[in-house]
Amino acid sequence: MSCKPEVSILSMQVDYQAILDAIAEEVAPLMRQGRVADYIPSLAQVPLAQFGMCVVTLDGRYYAVGAADKRFSIQSISKLFALTLAFRQLGDGLWERVGREPSGNPFNSLVQLENEAGKPRNPFINAGALAVTDVLCSHSVNAHLAILHFLRRLSGRNDINFDHEVAESEAATGHRNAAMANFMKSFGRIQSPVEVLLDSYFHQCSIAMSCRELATAALFLANRGVVPQSGEHLLTASEAKRLCAVLLTCGTYDAAGDFAYRVGLPAKSGVGGGIVAVVPGELAVCVWSPGLDANGNSLAGGMALERFTTLAGNSIF
Repeated sequence: MSCKPEVSILSMQVDYQAILDAIAEEVAPLMRQGRVADYIPSLAQVPLAQFGMCVVTLDGRYYAVGAADKRFSIQSISKLFALTLAFRQLGDGLWERVGREPSGNPFNSLVQLENEAGKPRNPFINAGALAVTDVLCSHSVNAHLAILHFLRRLSGRNDINFDHEVAESEAATGHRNAAMANFMKSFGRIQSPVEVLLDSYFHQCSIAMSCRELATAALFLANRGVVPQSGEHLLTASEAKRLCAVLLTCGTYDAAGDFAYRVGLPAKSGVGGGIVAVVPGELAVCVWSPGLDANGNSLAGGMALERFTTLAGNSIF
């Protein structure tokens, strides 16, 4: 199998820089709307009016606007990379531990766990992410370090690290996550000690990265599971397709249907205000603006990606 990135002729003809510049101007009024994730005390201090966006193509071209190089707490975007590692370890056996259907409920809901015997609906709601992290805890002494090193390798940046203040803030207030972990443990769905699992989960969510770094890290999904920079085969083309499908249907919480309708890309969001998305065969894009909508997705970020696929004409549909 060739490791050469497959770059479409269309992507080479699009003026991405002009598109990003236009988007930044269009979404500027939205930057002061929404609210930061103030239930996590350290994130409550993040200034609202910020915006950054970066596109990276499979042949290594970068286009950026605004605060594209400013690092922020990636939060639930980390779940994509944790899922990739767990899927590499268990393959389709992973779906015995966690489902792959949209939840239709808030990302921190406990309701479905009661009705479905402690099996989370998908790997991107908090309960599902805890189940995935539990898999990693079974294979690594420190699962969060495995995720951190994975992200460093994918992004090519060895100075990416945890934001320990954010991790401590989440640990101090993450009572609902603790309840989920203990509830799943009562059904035999969690194998690790709950305190170890929660520590790894809070740390992986606290990792700080920029739009440029996250877009680079996600490129393997746009390249059929192969890291374009190194040629490393992380997933087969079929596996990459399957993870992209779960991203499309579950990656933006209970707004996934609306996001697919408006944007039309596999994507993962986080309450730190970031959203990373991929255009298979072409590129990865990441946007950050900390003001969130009612579903926990970046308000300006969602609109920026909607305008991106409209102006660039590269939705998957």
